[in-house]
Amino acid sequence: MTPGALGFLIRCLGNQELVEEAIHVFDQAQKLGLTVLSNYSYNCLLEALAKSSKVELVELRLKEMRDLGWVPDKFTLTPVLKAYCNSGRFEEALCVFNQIFDKGWVDEHILTILVVSFSKWGEIDKAFELIERMEEMNKCLNEKTLCLLVHGFTRESRVDKALQLFDKMRKLGFSPDLKLYSVLIEGLCKKTELNKALDLYTEMKDTGIFPDVEIIMKLISSFCAEGDLVIANQLLEEGEEGLELEARVLLYYSVLDGLVNHGLVDKAYLLLQAMMGVEFDGEAVIDNLFKVKKKFIPSTDSFKIVINSLCKNGKLDLALKLFTDMALIGCQRNLLLYNNLINELCNSDRLEEGIELLREMKEFGLKPTQFTHNCIFGCLCRRENVSGALDIMREMRSCGHEPWIKHSSMFVKQLCKKGKAIEACNFLNGMLGEGFLPDIVAYSAAIDGLFKFHEVDRAMDLFRDISARGYRPDLVAYNIIIRGLCKVGRVSEAQEFLNELLEKGLLPSVVTYNLMIDGLCKINEINQALLFLKRMIDETIEPTVITYTTLIDGLCNAGKHSEALVLWVEMGKKGCTPNRIAYMALIHGLCKCNKTDVALVYFREMKDKEMRPDNFVYVALINGFISNGDLLLAFEILKVMVQVGTFPGQSDKNYSVLIDALRKFSEDASTSSDVKNLIAEGCIPALCNVPDNGIETDESP
Repeated sequence: MTPGALGFLIRCLGNQELVEEAIHVFDQAQKLGLTVLSNYSYNCLLEALAKSSKVELVELRLKEMRDLGWVPDKFTLTPVLKAYCNSGRFEEALCVFNQIFDKGWVDEHILTILVVSFSKWGEIDKAFELIERMEEMNKCLNEKTLCLLVHGFTRESRVDKALQLFDKMRKLGFSPDLKLYSVLIEGLCKKTELNKALDLYTEMKDTGIFPDVEIIMKLISSFCAEGDLVIANQLLEEGEEGLELEARVLLYYSVLDGLVNHGLVDKAYLLLQAMMGVEFDGEAVIDNLFKVKKKFIPSTDSFKIVINSLCKNGKLDLALKLFTDMALIGCQRNLLLYNNLINELCNSDRLEEGIELLREMKEFGLKPTQFTHNCIFGCLCRRENVSGALDIMREMRSCGHEPWIKHSSMFVKQLCKKGKAIEACNFLNGMLGEGFLPDIVAYSAAIDGLFKFHEVDRAMDLFRDISARGYRPDLVAYNIIIRGLCKVGRVSEAQEFLNELLEKGLLPSVVTYNLMIDGLCKINEINQALLFLKRMIDETIEPTVITYTTLIDGLCNAGKHSEALVLWVEMGKKGCTPNRIAYMALIHGLCKCNKTDVALVYFREMKDKEMRPDNFVYVALINGFISNGDLLLAFEILKVMVQVGTFPGQSDKNYSVLIDALRKFSEDASTSSDVKNLIAEGCIPALCNVPDNGIETDESP
């Protein structure tokens, strides 16, 4: 076999993408000595490999060729360049091109490979620069490549360069076709350069190329979307001349699409009515535009786009009217339309109408989807209709559909929020009875609801029950149990659950530790609570302001104000900035420890930071200073309280405490006149109207 015959066979196999076979033939010919390999043989093999994007094999054979003493030529480097380009290896491709350029071997084919690759890589400016360099070298791309580049430039949203290339094509004498005009017009419409798109449309018609329906649709939809209804109307009138009914339906769909996209849903509704032949009393369809010369049945898509838009704009009744009109004129109503309307009806709490549509769609042979059923199920859950939700679940089970977790979880949370934790549990049992496994989120919500309404043992039973049935409670579920137990003082049990979650491989969060610390503080186990703080730090869990606030409050309750202040300083050093709640806890706690002078320092600091204390903080300071015999300072705090308008009402437990303080102020010579002034100004209640039990008998000024 001659080297030329072997090369020809290898190229033929490569053209048929039989790359493995080409390699096999080449290697066998070499191994069996059937021919003398040449530069040409290797070039043909590299050409076949380049078409398969197996760039590693190309590199391997190129090295093999060089090792055998063959010097790569133009026909060697061309497939190598192509292989790198096809693999997207930009730098290597440029390196090979520079080698070709330095040898003076650059031709139109090589430049075409590179410029097309630039376009594919999105390097439009580089591709265009290379085209201009080609012109300087008197080299020209062929018509097929230019068309390919125009499409590529437009696809990369570089219509500006695509138009420049389009002009070059015309100057070279190439005649653009409908496909080329179409892609450019579409690209200009996407960039909302509608005047340029219209100019191309006019030019196309002037050159004798009749636009197809898709071009006119794109233009009409774009002009409508920009609110230019006059031009859109002109395009419609020109476009529908001589068109078959199917094409006219498409054109009117594009008008409806454009109107809806521009927010003119009412106008789209009127046009759709006019298409069906509905008369408007002496009124033009849309400002004397888009007059329907002859009525016809709009497409299902035309109804869909208007109905969906009406639903989004809160015009559900108009959407339902159109849906009814579809049936009257014999236009097919599909599953998607039914689903969208059922969804909107259920979202608007018009459940009965949604159920009626569900019944109707089944009568027409349309099978409800999981989405359909869950629209109904979700609405029943929002209405807290347990029996109705269970009924629809039975239907869902028969259809093989699953109720969505978000609905069942929301339902349980909603019931528990309203104190109906027992009903929530009954619902979950009903779900199980229908063969559906509720999510752990729903169970967690039910357990939390039971705890909140003091059904502690029942909550614990439910938790143990779901664990026995194979559920793996998550950290949220454990936190709910720990919170519930700590709240009723069963902290030792809460600690057992903390140990259990650790055994199951779950990592406690800052919330978990905060709950334990709060529980321990409430039963005066402050030392144990502080150990949990140390444990958090050891486990690199950053304590939060809630952690520190809880401990500071607990320390103050235990009379350990010095340790509370040390912890306050530590909190600041750790970068945990005290918030309003933390300040109030510290001030109130210091007052309880009879450290009112120290509390006043933090009260003033709080004021400097523009944090507004609740009235219990003022009351604690006032009482503290009165107990210490400092009525003047106590009265100053009262005046600040009155100024900021936080004097409690009669229903507040602090009201009677403040009334007692006012009596003491009124009985003291240093403050009595100021008390009278505040009463006269209507800032505090008149003491003459306040009986000993602290309840006013007449309306205070």
